[in-house]
Amino acid sequence: MGVLCATSLLGLLVDDRTLVNVPIWPAGPARTASAGFCRNSEIRPVDRDPRRKAVEMVHPQALLDELRRAPGVPAFERGSRVTTRGELRELIGRFAAGLRAAGLGPGDGVGIATGVTPEGFAALVAAHVLGARAVAVRAGLPEAQLRHILGDVDVLITDEPWEAGVPVLPVGDLLSAAYAEPVPRGQPGDIATVVFTSGSTGVPKGVAYDYRALTEGRVWRPPVPGSAHERLGAGFGRFLLFGSLASAVMVEQLAVCLFAGGTAVIPEELPDFPWVLPRLGITAALTTVPRLHQILDVLRGSEVELGGPRTLIVAGSPVPPHTLAEAAERIGPAMHHAYGQTETGMLTICRAGEGVGSVGKACDTVEIDVRDGEVWVRTPSAFAGYWRDPAATAEVLRDGWVRTQDLGFVDTGGYLHLSGRARDVVIVNAIIHYTGPIERAIAAHPDVDQAYVVAVPDSLTGEAAHAFVVPVPGREPDFGSLRKAVATELGEAAVPARFSVVPSIPVAPSGKPDKAALRASIMD
Repeated sequence: MGVLCATSLLGLLVDDRTLVNVPIWPAGPARTASAGFCRNSEIRPVDRDPRRKAVEMVHPQALLDELRRAPGVPAFERGSRVTTRGELRELIGRFAAGLRAAGLGPGDGVGIATGVTPEGFAALVAAHVLGARAVAVRAGLPEAQLRHILGDVDVLITDEPWEAGVPVLPVGDLLSAAYAEPVPRGQPGDIATVVFTSGSTGVPKGVAYDYRALTEGRVWRPPVPGSAHERLGAGFGRFLLFGSLASAVMVEQLAVCLFAGGTAVIPEELPDFPWVLPRLGITAALTTVPRLHQILDVLRGSEVELGGPRTLIVAGSPVPPHTLAEAAERIGPAMHHAYGQTETGMLTICRAGEGVGSVGKACDTVEIDVRDGEVWVRTPSAFAGYWRDPAATAEVLRDGWVRTQDLGFVDTGGYLHLSGRARDVVIVNAIIHYTGPIERAIAAHPDVDQAYVVAVPDSLTGEAAHAFVVPVPGREPDFGSLRKAVATELGEAAVPARFSVVPSIPVAPSGKPDKAALRASIMD
């Protein structure tokens, strides 16, 4: 899923003179404004949450103030190159001036196709200084997806040659611009960022955040003293920054690092977990479930001194309790499990070993409401809607609440437990079976390291469940035993029709297990 704002119309530039208003959600009781996210618009949208107060300053002012507060402290480190906070602020001022000189301003679309560099991050922040709409572009996208993402972009900032079909502005040109004091020009209801999903299920979906969400969200401002956010940030002295600036969760954790006074450490090569942690003196890192399995595989067979990381967060997809238990044993109290979505940011977090079987308690400023078994959340960081997709927006965003489309419950201790996805189902003989509970029943078997279930066509039952199993090293799972485990836990009707043993699970561009690839492997 993703994140967006509170007006009912988006202004889209069709040519040099004409603005066409394209609705991104239907008007309704909670959203009746007829404003446009168009350049120089004086119309402001109705606040999506009537409890909210007027915004006193707009993003990225809090970040600029934080960088000014300690100009000599390193913000980024890559090899022998160190970029201080003062130098980063100067980059932002130069880049904003260069973008302004190129004719860009509020409401314009600024694409960013750079590596994970101080310059790439400065370009992102500079676009926000102008009040523009920033779109970070992930490397390696298929041509059709790239065309879709760049369709509403006015200029593309790059650090390498590109043939993008839109005007390109090299980083070198921005570096040559004269510094000008960065003064944020965004308005709370204007779109600040559009994050596109990987598109593994079709056309990438644009998750749009407005400036209000970035201003009021907890990560782009100093943490409240004594808050869980402040305690989490205390471990971010040296945060491992890698992957892509198009990753909402990675940029979110980068913000945590900067506001905690830490340094973002960029590896010179793809990080080789777990050895990269002690080699670069990393105190905090973000990892996916497949990468956590890689770390555990190494730790099972090798003595690796991790160097004392304080915060290692696994997120992106469910983690079986036995995997978290092993991670807590081998990695220690640094191991955390977090849950969130692109549309909302981080929602819950807990240390491995706390709230067993859960994804933790709600983060600061997050409210959770379970309605008919589905998890709904409300947070200042929530998105405003899906870019140019009012139907999809209406499905998940209602009166300030976001429908996560995850199933779960909150226990008496306040811990959120997830039981599956509302749409991650297998329909067998017209009976719906959620894959999450089936996967957990299989993964709980002592011979199984990982388990994933997909729906496949079946001529007799419409669909059938196919389970893919990664065995524990040295073990050979017995399918009969696995079937019995599922039947005991969920009943005979939930037992997968077929099982496959695989050495590993393919990973999607998002870093999550790629169920589409698993399904394709047996459909050929």
